Amino acid sequence: MQNLFTQMFSKTNIVLAYIICFTFLFASVVLGIAIGSVPISFFEVITVLGREWIGLPIAAEVDPMYVNIIMEIRFPRVLLAMFVGGALALAGAAFQGFLKNPLADPYTLGVSSGSAVGAVAVLFFGISIPILGAFTLPVISILSGFITLFLVIFFARALNRSMAAHTVILVGIILSSFLGSMISLMIALTGEELRQIIGWLMGSVSMRGWSYVYLIAPFFLAGFLILLFNAKELNALAFGEETAKHLGVNIQARKMLILFGAALLTGSAVAVSGTIGFVGLVIPHLTRLIWGPDHRHLLPLSVLIGGGFLVLTDLVARTLIAPTELPIGVITALVGGPVFAIILIRQRHRL
Repeated sequence: MQNLFTQMFSKTNIVLAYIICFTFLFASVVLGIAIGSVPISFFEVITVLGREWIGLPIAAEVDPMYVNIIMEIRFPRVLLAMFVGGALALAGAAFQGFLKNPLADPYTLGVSSGSAVGAVAVLFFGISIPILGAFTLPVISILSGFITLFLVIFFARALNRSMAAHTVILVGIILSSFLGSMISLMIALTGEELRQIIGWLMGSVSMRGWSYVYLIAPFFLAGFLILLFNAKELNALAFGEETAKHLGVNIQARKMLILFGAALLTGSAVAVSGTIGFVGLVIPHLTRLIWGPDHRHLLPLSVLIGGGFLVLTDLVARTLIAPTELPIGVITALVGGPVFAIILIRQRHRL
């Protein structure tokens, strides 16, 4: 009987967690669309989204100017921020589960820097692969992020056969610094594209439009499904590889899938928005603290919170000192830096 009550309470908590997170994401999206240089009421936002996007038969009339602002400027921007935030938080949750360390994320492991090198190279050299067309940027960004991740693992294994988490993170930070110097070299050699590359590197979803939403959407969906289908394996890996083997997990194949899914999400996010740090570090860590380490729920909840968080961060970035916009990366670093320090101190006290 006690076990039955415990299960019911646990299920109630999970349902409540999804309700809270969905509500947070929805409220963030509505706020992100409503607030700006031209204020739009919540009723008008919900009316336009319901009619124009979902196709609901809503008879209320809205000024065509507001419809244009919502559907052509603010909604695609908010959607892009939601996808990027969700992708980075999901990748961070996967990396943290994979390495069993809350300090792991795409930024500290160097994957973001690797993806940025690929994306900057595309912008710098004007690379366009005919078969891929507009998808050249995210594909090369994903590939370079994936290569960087394998370099990190290779060097970490060479230094420490057991591949301790702190070794992997240290190698990631060192490699990230090296890749940062490569980016700086390309920027130094750049002429007219200098402003575009620097603005892109600082992280932004400004003036991207629907084309960038369409670029990230398929990669986000693929990465989300790959990681979600490996949630149980992430749970098993949390108890160690030997235990996971005894539970019937194909360690090598699952590791490859998890790393591929996380690299897919990171590379596509970096390709459309530049390097935005600490989202993949802070959001999964806070989600785990509040609702537990079960990856079957940690992964989707991290997506919801990460998406809402970056939408609100973008809102702050474009309204704090309006009409000037701050890069999103600046805001996330101001939030993430202190949280990173707190996590690091807590980790040290546990050792």
